[in-house]
Amino acid sequence: MIDPRAVVDPGARLAEDVQVGAFAVIGAQVEIGPGCRIGPHAVLQGPARLGANNQVFPFASIGAAPQDRKYRDEDTRLEIGDDNVFRECCTVNRGTTASGVTKVGNDNLCMAYTHVAHDCVVGDHCIMANYATLGGHVELGDWVIMAGYSGIHQFCKVGAHAFLANNTAVTRDVPPYVLVTGQPARPHSINSEGLKRRGFSEQQIRNLRNAYKALYRSGLKLAEATQQLQTLVQDQPELEIFVGFLGQATRSIVR
Repeated sequence: MIDPRAVVDPGARLAEDVQVGAFAVIGAQVEIGPGCRIGPHAVLQGPARLGANNQVFPFASIGAAPQDRKYRDEDTRLEIGDDNVFRECCTVNRGTTASGVTKVGNDNLCMAYTHVAHDCVVGDHCIMANYATLGGHVELGDWVIMAGYSGIHQFCKVGAHAFLANNTAVTRDVPPYVLVTGQPARPHSINSEGLKRRGFSEQQIRNLRNAYKALYRSGLKLAEATQQLQTLVQDQPELEIFVGFLGQATRSIVR
């Protein structure tokens, strides 16, 4: 299952059925779970752990040292879950001493030339289209979609089910469910099409639209809108992560 032209460090740990293509390089302290496929010329460096059924395409770089001038080869790591796809020339760096780890969840698709920087936390079922980029310490919730050439400033958070349009530049936190566009990013609407595909009912989407209007179009201050929406959570549980996010935003939210 390992091409004889691949270079696998004796300190790497690979499940028995892992496939490794020609001229791939797998360094020490790399652990690769069952069902993974590592393409030709891919480079994996450790400490890094990949779960089951991940695909790494040619020329991807997974687990390299962080692109941070303060980094001095400290012992940091990368943790990747199951069923992820890293397409050609994708780069995922391990953490710095700030948190020590970069984390990628399950069932994510990172298309060609995407970049996940040091100390990022990526949830599950996210899609990063070609050239999408995460700065350091970015947090992505589940089901986030980043269209081509979109980018997120370091330390920003993007909530679950959010959508970043192509060429969008995110410099503030993006609440769950919100579609943003522009440079800098501005709220456009609720990601209704994405929510329909994920089984949200018409009533749930209507509730989220109303929440969006309360936050962005009512003229209420952030604290006032948050308080108003909090009273609706019990009867509209889909609002819970929306309201919770507003109370945890660290770089202020897109406005």
